[in-house]
Amino acid sequence: MNTKSCFSRSQILIFIAVIVLVSLQVGTLAKSHKLEAVAGGGGGGVVLPVPQPPASSPSVGQLIFADLRLVVVYPVIQKFKNLITSDPLNMTASWVGADICNYRGFYCESPPDNKSTIALASIDFNGFQLSAPTLDGFLDQLPDIALFHANSNNFAGAISPNIAKLQYLYELDISNNKFSGPFPTALLGMDSLSFLDVRFNSFSGAIPQQLFSKDLDALFINNNNFMMRLPDTIGSGRILYLTPANNKFFGPIPRGIAKALENLSEILLLNNLLSGCLPYELGLLKQAVVFDAGNNFLTGPLPFSLACLEKLEVLNFSGNLLYGHIPEVLCGLGNLANLSLSDNYFLEADQERGVGCEEKLHSRSAVPAISD
Repeated sequence: MNTKSCFSRSQILIFIAVIVLVSLQVGTLAKSHKLEAVAGGGGGGVVLPVPQPPASSPSVGQLIFADLRLVVVYPVIQKFKNLITSDPLNMTASWVGADICNYRGFYCESPPDNKSTIALASIDFNGFQLSAPTLDGFLDQLPDIALFHANSNNFAGAISPNIAKLQYLYELDISNNKFSGPFPTALLGMDSLSFLDVRFNSFSGAIPQQLFSKDLDALFINNNNFMMRLPDTIGSGRILYLTPANNKFFGPIPRGIAKALENLSEILLLNNLLSGCLPYELGLLKQAVVFDAGNNFLTGPLPFSLACLEKLEVLNFSGNLLYGHIPEVLCGLGNLANLSLSDNYFLEADQERGVGCEEKLHSRSAVPAISD
């Protein structure tokens, strides 16, 4: 007996289609789980980040620089190069391209705030004989500069107040140039500064008294047109070398110079307008090696305290109005190699001294015959 089928043809076709769809979904899900297992994202729903392209070096146009800090100073240097009016030694010929650290006179180093970077740290233009009407827009725009030496060039103008922004600058030498105007007071606020040389320029006027109390190792200000009374604070810093020579400083040598007794090694006061008597406190400058106050208007006798300057090698009081006896103990200083007392009004050495001070002066090849 034939058994009649319970399903119609159309029902059978629908059933087959459902089975095929379910099979496809199961296969897709299995592949998805395998992919997650390989990628490490199974079950967590974590979306992997898109890989970033490798970092590229900083660049300007076609130039590629070693560090972003060099990108910053590149246009500053090029602008200054265009400002230079004379370069007889062709020093700026190398100031091209992105390798700033190999420019003539430029030196790179890691800055204090980030040892993993490279920055323009120092400049040495000494003897380059470059001429430019100003340093404004150049020196004050080099944020990582620590040393700037530009001795014997023909730079002119004044020093920009913006120089105070240079937090790392500790040596500034702009000697033997053509700078003019008042002393750049912006330097007073630079705590990092330890060496200042502005010799042989045309700065004029008074120097702020605070300068003499700064913690400088060396202060070279000679051969300018500064005019002022030497302040009582002249010895209140830790200055080792102080040179107010060849200016127009007037008044007496301040007694406050004794405050520098532990530090001052050389002081040059020659060729000024100083007057008055020599203070007894000069004998407290125990570290002094050179003391030169020649060609002023100093008067009175030599203080016996000068015999306490055991390290003294050079002592010059020539060309003043000093008088009286020359202390014999002064000539007994063991390290004294140059004693200049000519063109004053000293008396002849006492005969009972035996070997007189005058003879020792001649034996040290210091001065011509002592004035009567």
